[in-house]
Amino acid sequence: MKQVVIIFGPPGAGKGAQSELLAEKMGYYHLESSKVIENCFKKEGPEKIFEIDGEKFKVSDEKKLWETGILVSPPFVVSLMIDKIKELYNEDDNLIMSGSPRTLYEVEKELPVLDQLFGRENIHVIFLEISAETTLWRNSKRKTCELMRHSILYSSETENLTMCPLDGSALKRREKLDDPETIKVRLKEYAERTVPMLEYMKKQGVNVHKINGEKTIAEVHAEVMKAIQ
Repeated sequence: MKQVVIIFGPPGAGKGAQSELLAEKMGYYHLESSKVIENCFKKEGPEKIFEIDGEKFKVSDEKKLWETGILVSPPFVVSLMIDKIKELYNEDDNLIMSGSPRTLYEVEKELPVLDQLFGRENIHVIFLEISAETTLWRNSKRKTCELMRHSILYSSETENLTMCPLDGSALKRREKLDDPETIKVRLKEYAERTVPMLEYMKKQGVNVHKINGEKTIAEVHAEVMKAIQ
């Protein structure tokens, strides 16, 4: 049976790193909402309007929310994600999802689709826990490569890196999104809008695994593998 692994946690918890490791090790498709959203922003003009459930969502308005750290409108995200989930299911892919669902609205809309396609017993949720202080430290120092969007963790060895050691493209900070003030907004959004998902998913009988995200990448990866196997 095909499987879905949903990884969530606060900004900087290592969702992307763990998803990439799982994708490489297990051969699963990493469905990252930020990439789906960014691709939409690049592909569609700023005046493009999406009509979803009787509401209108303008691309330029959604992009403005994104850049200030406020979560993009959930109906807009769900519309993009469900289309992609169905597309990947039809291509016979196992999924690793990061970035969405991240609100109650999103999980209420996406979970039934995942249930129908994959089956509840084949859905695993990995909850990576880190402190607010760790979030601020990691994100304010994080660099991401231009080509594949690898996140390079800060250390004395990587501090002066300007090129991604994995694909050779330029390393850059995510302007606006990883500024300290924006990170504080993102943390507030996470606490108010994402954390409530945890109790909802437990009540729905989803397999939820809490993991300490402050350990090394290798240690966290070992715990993730144990949880989903």
